[in-house]
Amino acid sequence: TGRLSSISPNLQNIPARQEYSKLIRKAFIPEEKSKLLSSDYSQVELRIFAHMSKAENLIQAFIDGKDIHTKTASDIFHVPMEEVTKDMRRTAKAVNFGILYGISSFGLSEDLGVDIQTAKKFIDNYLKTYPGISEYMEEEKKKAYELGYVTTLMNRRRVIEELKNKNYMIRSSGERMALNTPIQGTAADILKKAMVEIYDEFNKRGLKSKMLIQVHDELVFNVLDDELEEVSSIVRDIMEHTIELSVPLKVDIEYGDNWYEAK
Repeated sequence: TGRLSSISPNLQNIPARQEYSKLIRKAFIPEEKSKLLSSDYSQVELRIFAHMSKAENLIQAFIDGKDIHTKTASDIFHVPMEEVTKDMRRTAKAVNFGILYGISSFGLSEDLGVDIQTAKKFIDNYLKTYPGISEYMEEEKKKAYELGYVTTLMNRRRVIEELKNKNYMIRSSGERMALNTPIQGTAADILKKAMVEIYDEFNKRGLKSKMLIQVHDELVFNVLDDELEEVSSIVRDIMEHTIELSVPLKVDIEYGDNWYEAK
């Protein structure tokens, strides 16, 4: 999908989930009189998905600044947002992201530890709640079969050979790629465009802070203490406005004396 990766070591794969394994991030420290700054796109793939599918309810939820997983839970469980439980939100989050990757009822049932019928009901409710999404997904698959490739919003192309395969399982994985690549690929494109613009702006202003690495939807910087405010402002402004979508892009910025504190 065009995301960057690295080897020896793979810096895109430093643990970020379990609290214990996250501690390894304390080993990454800035230069003297500097902080590590992390700027992370908030739910960028779901925002791109809302834009590309033109699903009005989803677009409106992002425009209104609602927590998208709570909003989805409220819609698929038919309860007010304030009555959504942690478990409901967790289910909605799995459905939100599962839909992006063309997940099946079986796949979702495995993720959530529920039976296939229950998982199917979650997906059906989701597609009813956000009209336009199933049509968008069918249209994307149809185009991919006709053309043999898919493109990102910035017109980067990925050929999907798997769609020509006689094996049903391989074809199905090709369909999932056809759904996910335009979204994850667009996120990768947006981030690279922002990186170029940030780099140019730093140079234009003669800043000594520097961009260190891109990790999926996050950029990490070494920022001099006396440039912290200026760099935060540049990074937020460029990342949130590098492309105009029908939903706002949002960035979370944190900083600290090591990568663990900046996350």
